[in-house]
Amino acid sequence: MTKLKLASIIVAAAFATTANAEEVVRLGNLKFAHYGAVSYIKEIAPKCGIKVEEHVFAKGPDVMQAILAGELDVGATASEAAIQGRANGAPIYVVAGFAKGGARLVARPDSGIKAIKDLKGKKVGVTRGGIHEVLLAAELAQAGLSFSDQPGKDVQLVFLAFADLNQALLGKNLDAIMQSEPQSSQAINKGYGVEVMKPYDTPIGEPVRTLVMSEKFYTTHRATAAKFMSCFVQATKTFIDDKPAAEKYVRNAIFKGQITSDDFQDAISNSPYTYDISPQHIQITTDVMNKTGVGKMRKAPVATEWVKTDLLDEAKKSLNIK
Repeated sequence: MTKLKLASIIVAAAFATTANAEEVVRLGNLKFAHYGAVSYIKEIAPKCGIKVEEHVFAKGPDVMQAILAGELDVGATASEAAIQGRANGAPIYVVAGFAKGGARLVARPDSGIKAIKDLKGKKVGVTRGGIHEVLLAAELAQAGLSFSDQPGKDVQLVFLAFADLNQALLGKNLDAIMQSEPQSSQAINKGYGVEVMKPYDTPIGEPVRTLVMSEKFYTTHRATAAKFMSCFVQATKTFIDDKPAAEKYVRNAIFKGQITSDDFQDAISNSPYTYDISPQHIQITTDVMNKTGVGKMRKAPVATEWVKTDLLDEAKKSLNIK
């Protein structure tokens, strides 16, 4: 073999390695039932011509920090984490929605709580910085109730991680919790919680979970971003069309058998998978966050400037999905 030919092979191999490296998409995700289709993307990614590395975080703001640090290309999070991140300088775009709803106010069966107004004088658990805190604040404000994590207001908030809320309710350390899925369904199905309401009667309506991309990935890796979005649409369509496959993947691959079929079914009935999101929804959520003071924002972002659904529209069109 000539030196020239050997050099050509080495250059070609190096180029191929670089090309393959650019096809890796670093995805941040959370461990919830309605985040299952996003997780499933990594399973079908090779068919889309990419490799997806999934990193699971405890809460949305952690995903935003990882994007800010340049450790992720795409992240799945509730809208409030994306809004707060963008408001504080995170270079991100909202590119799709992936689930709706996913929240429930659950009370102890012996608490006497039947409606929001009954929370007066009670301790309510919620995860700080999540969309659930925004929804709870909006519901309390709408009912004319004051609230704080310090004593002296109508409702005392207790901030706990999602994983700890159910245990605190079970241990009777809290009167009620604003919880995600499938945890709220588990509390109800196991008998230590009862549904008070699904908090969707504020201006926000059903909150839409957001898929966000770093501006760098969206702009400079356009072809890979398009492949990822096509993969997202395919994964979501699979979960919408094939409910048994969705249940099997979420229960076995994500939760390792820790949730029952009833838990999954109840959870997804309250947090259905979707593709879509609108600037209007993000703007309303931003306005409610501003009004209630949930989430520290240097400057409230204008939704039309950073909600970009062109890649989603192209992917849905190419796959004949309306």
